[in-house]
Amino acid sequence: MQKVRKAVIPAAGLGTRFLPATKAIAKEMLPIVDKPTIQFIVEEALNSGIEDILIVTGKGKRPIEDHFDSNVELEMNLSSKGKKELLDLVEETTGINLHFIRQKRPLGLGHAVLQAKAFVGNEPFVVMLGDDIMESKVPLTKQLMNDYEKTTASTLAVMKVPHKDTSKYGIINPNSEISKGLYNVKNFVEKPNPKEAPSDLAIIGRYLLTPEIFDILENQKPGAGNEIQLTDAIDNLNKTQRVFARQYTGKRYDVGDKLGMVEANIEYGLKHKEISVSLKEYIKELAKTF
Repeated sequence: MQKVRKAVIPAAGLGTRFLPATKAIAKEMLPIVDKPTIQFIVEEALNSGIEDILIVTGKGKRPIEDHFDSNVELEMNLSSKGKKELLDLVEETTGINLHFIRQKRPLGLGHAVLQAKAFVGNEPFVVMLGDDIMESKVPLTKQLMNDYEKTTASTLAVMKVPHKDTSKYGIINPNSEISKGLYNVKNFVEKPNPKEAPSDLAIIGRYLLTPEIFDILENQKPGAGNEIQLTDAIDNLNKTQRVFARQYTGKRYDVGDKLGMVEANIEYGLKHKEISVSLKEYIKELAKTF
């Protein structure tokens, strides 16, 4: 059995839901208090034991590369002034085995993942979407890797959503629960009408995939939104080899949504050592005015 060593992070989206802020700023660089959202994703990968990470970027995403690069002038300045704590924060984003490739045209998530074919080779790998920040004792990516050690099969993360919201997600049609929280899947449906959704279990932003997905993606016809949909390719993969679904029960922040981004900032702020006390007092006083 091959070890899962590589992660792919698609980061080529235009970020239209956050305009005008994302007109000149990569949406993945929008901060949760003081940390860019993409750094949370990279940290989850590293904490799960991933060794190599490929970030698929697009036009205007150079700040992502700069963020994870060394800034010698800044580091020397902080060092000379004895600001060790800030220096440590800066240095923790460097020295990571990161690779970058551009998706030249925005043709969908499936097309973005296809850009990783040469990087992945003939190995299982994980796909981690930057719009979902997951908070759990065992990182969600690690949970999928643990499942792979038992099944050697592709496994997607799913989570229960309100039935009225099924049209926003890829939805699984579960067959049976083979162990607690792990499902066999009949088929996958991309953004179904709630009246036609086979379940309330929605695919969220973590996938562990076998390399056979690339052959399917190369021949995948455009689906919803006239884009190459990863969900459609996974449904085709499920016809030739097993694909499982792992139900996630931890905390999920949808930072691709304005409200989700605000919620993440508030909740992380309430745990941030520099501002937690002041923020709690501010929220208490603010609540009195409503």
